[in-house]
Amino acid sequence: MASAPDDSIVLIEGPWTHRKVRANGIALHVAELGAGPMVLMLHGFPQFWWTWRQQMIDLADAGFRAVAVDLRGYGSSDKPPRGYDVPTLAADIAALVTSLGEQDAVIVGSDVGGLLAWTIAATHPQVVRRIAVLGAAHPLRLREAIRPRIGRADNESSVAPKPDRGRRQQNASAYALRHFQVPRRPESSLTRNSDYVRSLFQTWTGPRWRGTPEYEADVERYAEAMRIPPVAHCSLELFRWLVRSIPRGDGRRYAQSLRQSISAPVLHLHGDFDGCVLTSTAQGSGRYVSGAYEWRLLDGVGHYPQNEAPELVSGELIRWAKLG
Repeated sequence: MASAPDDSIVLIEGPWTHRKVRANGIALHVAELGAGPMVLMLHGFPQFWWTWRQQMIDLADAGFRAVAVDLRGYGSSDKPPRGYDVPTLAADIAALVTSLGEQDAVIVGSDVGGLLAWTIAATHPQVVRRIAVLGAAHPLRLREAIRPRIGRADNESSVAPKPDRGRRQQNASAYALRHFQVPRRPESSLTRNSDYVRSLFQTWTGPRWRGTPEYEADVERYAEAMRIPPVAHCSLELFRWLVRSIPRGDGRRYAQSLRQSISAPVLHLHGDFDGCVLTSTAQGSGRYVSGAYEWRLLDGVGHYPQNEAPELVSGELIRWAKLG
């Protein structure tokens, strides 16, 4: 096995600049480009800031300050032994907004970044101008789905509109979530080679992107970034907290904090081929929003719309950010 890479591999050159910013007691790596109102982008698993590269360029060209961050435990950000619960990760980003010299921002999140965007809008509304969520249900909808899916992979409580494909997606997603709860084994899968990351992308993404040169290059880049010590362990700790906290006091307090209706405007983009979060689970998220809420289902797109349909996503984010 090749030696583990260091975090310099994520400092990819381009029109953006890289720097470290102190927030909530740790150093977070950001890439930024452009000037104007800030759009802060949060990646998902198993990715890093690079997933937003096209949106950064397009947003900057449209007159925005585009910032993409490596979340705690990922990429070139600090990787402390603790702090991978959702409230702490959300507090990191809320603090980052002010550390970057802004009062508020349009916050965009994909996958677990989307989970954080929902959480920040509910628990740190003072730093949120509006949010955009890709491939992520509201956390309370996710909790509703997690309970039966962890217990039984073929549960039918959240069947997608296309039943056969929906059942396959549900089973694969439930298996991954259960696998993440096992100590050390998923870390080994993620760091041995690129096969496990490839299997996740194969299951979670849409058919139009798979097999393209961009897809192949991205899978290899994301897999390599997961081998930076101890990114695999840090990233999995969030999924462990999501499941194990459900019956605990910290989990109940988190759920209670999310019952506060979100007043910030919400743009919700979801791929109809998302193999990680079922469309039917994501669609119920609007009930937790009292402000403006726009839902758009993207045809032929999977779990990572910003990579699978970058021009479409950039256009939607620019339109949304220009609304205020």
